[in-house]
Amino acid sequence: MTPPGGQKPRRDNGSAKSRTNSAQRGYRGARGVAYDLLHKVAAEDVYANLVWPHMLTEAKLTDRDAAFATELAYGTLRWRGLYDAVLEQCVDGGVNRIDPRVRDVLRLGVHQLLTLKTPPHAAVAETVALARQVAGDPPAGLVNAVLRRVSAGGDLDYWRSVVAPGDTSADLSIAYSHPRWIVTAFKEALAAHPPVSDATSDSGIKNLLQADNEPARPVLVARPGLLEQRDLMDFAHVEPGRWSPLAGVLTQGRPADVIAIRQGRAGVQDEGSQLIALALANAPLAGSGTDETWVDLAAGPGGKAAILVGLAQQRGAVVTAVEPREHRAQLVRETLARFSPQSYRVLVADGRDAIAPMSADRVLLDSPCTGLGALRRRPEARWRRTPADLATLGPLQRELLAAAVDMVRPGGVVGYSTCSPHLVETDQVIADLCRARPDVELIDARPLFPGVPDLGDGPAVRLWPHVHGTDGMYFALLRRT
Repeated sequence: MTPPGGQKPRRDNGSAKSRTNSAQRGYRGARGVAYDLLHKVAAEDVYANLVWPHMLTEAKLTDRDAAFATELAYGTLRWRGLYDAVLEQCVDGGVNRIDPRVRDVLRLGVHQLLTLKTPPHAAVAETVALARQVAGDPPAGLVNAVLRRVSAGGDLDYWRSVVAPGDTSADLSIAYSHPRWIVTAFKEALAAHPPVSDATSDSGIKNLLQADNEPARPVLVARPGLLEQRDLMDFAHVEPGRWSPLAGVLTQGRPADVIAIRQGRAGVQDEGSQLIALALANAPLAGSGTDETWVDLAAGPGGKAAILVGLAQQRGAVVTAVEPREHRAQLVRETLARFSPQSYRVLVADGRDAIAPMSADRVLLDSPCTGLGALRRRPEARWRRTPADLATLGPLQRELLAAAVDMVRPGGVVGYSTCSPHLVETDQVIADLCRARPDVELIDARPLFPGVPDLGDGPAVRLWPHVHGTDGMYFALLRRT
């Protein structure tokens, strides 16, 4: 479809001379830094959340410009699918045939026009200037024509009605900017375990997809034995979390502004992750065995391990944090550095053969997974993951879980968690384990999340961004019989 106003502008990749590296052009400002992040994610396959703080520090932006750059960059990453569908209507030959640098600039411009509602003259002028600095004059002319076409077409609701007029998975994929296979997987998970009894499947999936597109405020954790939640509230702009007795929500500023974070007495951790660590620590054991040997089987970077070590230290237990990669094991060591060295050890090893059989009382396996439950915090992950990842991760998840069961004593417990709601990574993994292991029973985990509503039909627990305001988390509790 050709949008209102006439013929689509033709693509123009510019001359070789115009393809100057953006760094050599020396552009500055929030838009330039936002573009740099998009370029790094696409060209260097970096994780936005890992490189962005350093990029902001290096750019030396004001707080206001840093906030604008963050919304511009992260919002564009989130809504890329919808914006590309809009651009497809406005560029002759299709958006995917444009110079990738120019495509990223166009996405930034569309985000300003349709979502940030920047005045069109400002959005177009600034984006054209960025295009000229990034790629040269001919591509800048293309950007100017395309963005004027987008602006003349209408607002966000109009463009959604053009590119995604229905409620099929394909339409929802475009309208809410998620790959179609993820929309289908979320639909199946919600249908199998509806979190709210009176929610229809249509409203549930739309609410979930929309929640993934809303920036999540930083959540802090008061590490047990080092800081109390009430002390966390003494810091500026920190409010109590909704569910975790350790949580505080940072309503303004950066986590690094909180001195307890810099001191290591607090950390940044989603409430769902906090609740899972607490659930494993509070799960009832059976039999006459001890409760002094705990294991975090996939510990990096150490957030859940810090909660476990803090609680274990109070109970006279010792936590073994297992991490196969040295650089992540170092992150665990740094996270645990303020605790008594007698209360933990960090083991660099493959979790599948790291611990002697039947030697542990509690084991937490926060399993490697696709991370589809954390898309609101990692917006580019939706475009990086593919269904093939499920086939790659599946055997590892099952082998690690079997190893966790082997290492726990009779009467001990294993907590299996993922930050993904996908049934292939949750229900199917647990079902396969229970079929293969008659010495395991599945325990109702819901009582271990006191005060948290809509946990699903059990016995496993499911947390949802649109219901609980947490990442999409799954937790199943197993006991060795």
